[in-house]
Amino acid sequence: MCRLAAIVSEDYFSPFENILALETMKEGHDGSGLGLILRDLGGEFHDLKDYPILSCITSNKGYEVLKEYMSSKGFEVKYRWEPKTKIEPWMEITPRDHYIVKAYEYPDYMKDKSQKEKEDFLLQTRLELRKLGEKDESITVFSFWPDTITLKEVGDPLEVGLFFGLDHNESLKAKIIFAQGRQNTNYAINLYACHPFFIQGFFTMTNGENTAFVPIKEFLMSRKFPGYIGYNSDSEVFAHILHYTRHILNYPLKYYKDVITPMYPHELDSCNREDIETLRLMVKSLRMLTIDGPNCVIGCDRDNTVFMVQDTKKLRPGVVGGVRGKIGLMSEVCGLTSAIPDRDTTKDVFPMKYDFVYVKPGAKEIKIWNQKLGQTTTISYH
Repeated sequence: MCRLAAIVSEDYFSPFENILALETMKEGHDGSGLGLILRDLGGEFHDLKDYPILSCITSNKGYEVLKEYMSSKGFEVKYRWEPKTKIEPWMEITPRDHYIVKAYEYPDYMKDKSQKEKEDFLLQTRLELRKLGEKDESITVFSFWPDTITLKEVGDPLEVGLFFGLDHNESLKAKIIFAQGRQNTNYAINLYACHPFFIQGFFTMTNGENTAFVPIKEFLMSRKFPGYIGYNSDSEVFAHILHYTRHILNYPLKYYKDVITPMYPHELDSCNREDIETLRLMVKSLRMLTIDGPNCVIGCDRDNTVFMVQDTKKLRPGVVGGVRGKIGLMSEVCGLTSAIPDRDTTKDVFPMKYDFVYVKPGAKEIKIWNQKLGQTTTISYH
């Protein structure tokens, strides 16, 4: 199993809080990797929210290739951040040449384009960079999107955090941060297999094993959308299903639950939801996207709504709780206690098979939408 730690806050905070939460859940991950995504950025990136940010790792050779490529496309660097890494003898980390986080000005020919054209252009650029560096691993690119930073490295999460200097670095802060401590199972230790997974403003991370991976992957690839590639991890499809549900089909966010864990016919027969006929059609047309866990998925929508959802087996732990202005979505209670020790634990939520639990920006309340009833319960913090 992996361990997941997501925090939503009304104030900017350090990703090291997530890393310390992962440390308390250490028995649930084997230290084979740390993945971080920061959204709604503060610190040095607070005033750069409209500029696309490239997050990647390169070799010295790849660094030159990247510079030449970005220049040829007309990108100009607006701001650059690179961690001041520090390796200690006890760390089992192999440092790379360059960990790059760069905010760019759009090329002149893109500045007046539509939002969709810009989005497709950023995706195309990321995929082309990935292709340039994939064969010799000279460029590993994780995201290229405004107001979003991704950091990943192989190693124990706490060691990686210290290696990046995140324990004392005030330059990287955000209001939404996802962190995953990886448990290597079926795949090689590869940075492209490390959660969270990102595509065009959507991202997810997962604890579990997606045994329906192959049919889901084949269905997504048959859509011919250029971003549905890679699949170095069976969990990457969860991010792509979110993208397909929200961006391609333009469904409401709650339908993500109905897509990945549709109700059985006998459940639909006893369901009183007003959209019951829509659900029946979805079961027929999107059945290839049904997951078969065990899985606990934490995701983030483009509007910065953060959610947790379980598969119908509910065999992976998950808890949501907090205080007004700060809510955590974690794999275990001990991780939540590490991040938010002074919360009212009687308000903690443990999502069950029909629950879609979500938190809006500002972290004022937790909402629990029940798939079977079509009803929402709200837990408010005062």
